[in-house]
Amino acid sequence: MSELRLGLAGLGNVGAELARLLTRDAGMLSARAGRPVRLVAVSARDRGRDRGVDLSKLAWEENAASLAARADVDAVVETIGGAEGAALDLARAALKAGKPFMTANKTLLAHHGQELAALSREKPGAALYFEAAVAGGIPVIKTLREALAGNRVEEIAGILNGTCNYILTAMRETGGDFAAIVKEAQALGYAETDPSYDLDGHDAADKLSILAALAFGMPLAAGGFGVEGIRAITAQDIGFARELGYRIKLLGMMKRTADGLARRVAPFMIPLNAMLAHVEGVTNAVILRGNVVGPLTLVGAGAGGGPTASAVLSDIIDCACGRRAVSFADSAPAATVPPEKSITSFYMRLMLKDQPGVLADITAVMRDARISIQSIIQHGRSAAAPVPVVFLTHEAPEKAFYDALSAIERLPSVLEKPCVLRILA
Repeated sequence: MSELRLGLAGLGNVGAELARLLTRDAGMLSARAGRPVRLVAVSARDRGRDRGVDLSKLAWEENAASLAARADVDAVVETIGGAEGAALDLARAALKAGKPFMTANKTLLAHHGQELAALSREKPGAALYFEAAVAGGIPVIKTLREALAGNRVEEIAGILNGTCNYILTAMRETGGDFAAIVKEAQALGYAETDPSYDLDGHDAADKLSILAALAFGMPLAAGGFGVEGIRAITAQDIGFARELGYRIKLLGMMKRTADGLARRVAPFMIPLNAMLAHVEGVTNAVILRGNVVGPLTLVGAGAGGGPTASAVLSDIIDCACGRRAVSFADSAPAATVPPEKSITSFYMRLMLKDQPGVLADITAVMRDARISIQSIIQHGRSAAAPVPVVFLTHEAPEKAFYDALSAIERLPSVLEKPCVLRILA
């Protein structure tokens, strides 16, 4: 069988590691693919940078999209990143040329996956592969498409962002505040110079959109559901969570309900007897629940050059073997549950003036909103500084809770913006 000749765009951490593996393990990869697999051309912005692999014998394209036009490139791999620009141009060029396209780019898929999937169906040789786009080295996409093909997926819940998980873990283990731990994560390479995409929940949301398209047939589009990040969480909240028997994790969650699909990305208080509470550092974890198999748990490295390159290699071998990836369908919008209609329990930390009648005012607002308080925690008193007081509620409609919260924030005794977390049942 003829060899599979690859063009690779992007030589950052993932792309450089992929180039090293394709060079170092060429014999093993070719044996598993049943045909020779060879990297023949690359494209990146900095041609002179040392990437720890000899690229001197490879063709070099200054314009990434030019890889798709090369006669000696049979399939294209993209590790550039970003939803627009060079990554999107290359994806369109490869698929329009009838060539398989492999990507680790969840942002590209969340914003343009439906278009790219349609392009992949127009030419016989074109195909869209994206195992590396969600949860790094964890084979969650392959599990959904293959292992659970005979199941109706009922629920997905997971820790999908290693940066946020590292920050929350480090805050708990060291007692450091949020800003200091973010700087530490940046120094270690776990957070970007501008970490907003991770910290505000958008990275996890893009990954959840891809999983929703595969598992629930949702049209692939960025956003469209509740997304919250971790910026409001303080060392105080980490401490209260410990005292109450919880850990705080940023979760992406989807669940079929009688009213439709409920989706959300938000930080949750997770009880210590739950597996997800013990997934630490940059590790990711995904729980999939099928109607036949029940719950399956996948845990592993969710980011980094090695784990992500491993997932791309899986796609390359599938492509070489002729296993065409199942792509995104042209789906009609399914019924979804508006975030305000969800029902859950809440953790609410308020910073209050220490004066008579404060708690009575707050509990009166909660009473009028028909929200039942499970417990209240207050440590110490201070006439000179705000006093943290934590409320845990029983289950309540989200709209009722946030209406009450809005009224509570207007009370003169509330000195700072409250921190609110959902409690995982």
